[in-house]
Amino acid sequence: MDIAGKIDYTLLKPDATEKDIVRLCHEAVKYGFAAVCVNPTYLCTAARLLHGTNVAPTTVVGFPLGAVLTESKVQEILAAKAHGAREVDLVMNIGRAKSGDWHVVRRDVELSVQTAQSCGLKIKVIIETALLNPEEKKKAAQIVKEAGADFIKTSTGFFGGAKVEDVEALKEWVSPTVKVKAAGGIRTKEFALELLQAGAERLGTSSGPALL
Repeated sequence: MDIAGKIDYTLLKPDATEKDIVRLCHEAVKYGFAAVCVNPTYLCTAARLLHGTNVAPTTVVGFPLGAVLTESKVQEILAAKAHGAREVDLVMNIGRAKSGDWHVVRRDVELSVQTAQSCGLKIKVIIETALLNPEEKKKAAQIVKEAGADFIKTSTGFFGGAKVEDVEALKEWVSPTVKVKAAGGIRTKEFALELLQAGAERLGTSSGPALL
């Protein structure tokens, strides 16, 4: 199994330096990772370093809480495109989901997906499985699928990590039109393989080289 080609090599720590991002990009090219995911402030750096390679410069939107206004998320997506992104990872409005305000969540996801895809960006929607009960996970998955996102993603990694059972459930709920990305706590090759075998098609991890 080609693990490298399914990895989004990620560095989203608040104290990450530009030197760290340079190293991240060089390692991503060396190992043949699918993407590099960085905070928006470093997107231009990543896009410049990855120009002409198969590694997709990626950034986060509404990160890490998902609680910003939908209009702000739309502007973040447009800015990401302008700064060289090829993919974006969007955090769903988790607080609204927990409140049962699913109409707000739906509008938020739909407008974000429409914006991203209208300017040629792939979009992954993070639902933060660690904070949702089973019913909420299923409802969120339905919204992401109906919105036409490219991926549904388990976690930001800030509030708990990926679980095999969550990947299996999401795969069942969104397949075949939406792919699953697992993220958070993926630090060993064995766990990475478990997640891929459960149905994940991307892995978000800051331990890319270690997995290989």
